[in-house]
Amino acid sequence: MPNPSQLRAGCTVRAVRASPVPDLVWLQSETDSGATTTDVVKGIEGCDPDDGFCNWVRDVTGSDTAADVSDFLVDNVASILLIVVVAVIGSWLLKRVVKRSMDRLGKRALEMRVEQRPAEMTPRERLEADQRDLRLRKRTDTLGSVLVAVGRVFIWVVAAILVLGELGLNLAPLIAGAGVVGVALGFGAQKVVGDFLSGMFMIAEDQFGVGDIVDLGEARGTVERITLRTTVLRDIYGTVWHVPNGEVQRVGNLSQEWSTALLDVGVGYDSDLDAACGVLLDTATELSHDPDWSNAFLDDPEVLGVEQLAADAVTIRVAVRTRPAEQFRVQRELNRRFKRALDEAGIEIPFPQRTVWVRNDAEPTNPDPDVTAPE
Repeated sequence: MPNPSQLRAGCTVRAVRASPVPDLVWLQSETDSGATTTDVVKGIEGCDPDDGFCNWVRDVTGSDTAADVSDFLVDNVASILLIVVVAVIGSWLLKRVVKRSMDRLGKRALEMRVEQRPAEMTPRERLEADQRDLRLRKRTDTLGSVLVAVGRVFIWVVAAILVLGELGLNLAPLIAGAGVVGVALGFGAQKVVGDFLSGMFMIAEDQFGVGDIVDLGEARGTVERITLRTTVLRDIYGTVWHVPNGEVQRVGNLSQEWSTALLDVGVGYDSDLDAACGVLLDTATELSHDPDWSNAFLDDPEVLGVEQLAADAVTIRVAVRTRPAEQFRVQRELNRRFKRALDEAGIEIPFPQRTVWVRNDAEPTNPDPDVTAPE
């Protein structure tokens, strides 16, 4: 029943009717002049006589609604703050647990790789192994960040539902509506779901990572960001490509673990091929021992031999195994040095030539000098 302290002075209670809205009662009263009024009182009990804060707010504002709202907030603010604090702590613990788990998993994988390595390794083999280890650490970091992001979304969604429950909202229609929306999205957003699943498999299988140079079909460039839905590339012209993961049918990774600089050098048909191959090999070997370039090489350069007998040149192929994404820089420097070395050795690099005939129509020409032109 309503608390007598809720009644205004000079009012007589006539009837109390139940409200169709939960936790509301309609208090019908009659004033001294005989007029009938109806008040909506929040809560079945109203302000407790011992609740000094609620009664103080009602006395100051003169509003039962303000008193009930303030009392409701005071009673529930502690629960809401507790939910938020637990969500924050849960997010922090989730990040630490996932990070430690990924670090432990990566450390165990690295230990297994170290055990499988030969006892003696050359400096370049050791550098190549270090590159694979770095790749493994990047992979575990990427998986950890994705797991943390998904876990945080789940934690805060649950926290939001609990806060709404503390605010007195009926969650049953909300959950039912969310289920209907989920079913509708499941049918209407199948492509988005496919993007998420493809992104999870790409990250789990380590198909590529941030910083890799990849070919995704129409888009080719350096990976700048990977999410569960899209992959962001930047090509050599500076164009940024946003590629949905579900649209990726194939992946060509040009910088995973190691790369190859492949050069085709054309020489003339009258050139000494053995001498030309020697010049190319010596030039590439000299570059591999250069202190400024030696770190880019993972193996000694190799002349594969004559690749093609073209119409205007004999093509010799040179292959160099390099560190990831270093093949383009090495290839440009080798081209420069190959041109200089072949010129110094007197070996011709064929190039197309064109003969241009110029005719002046103002002066008549006589193709046969024995015939006199008519006057």
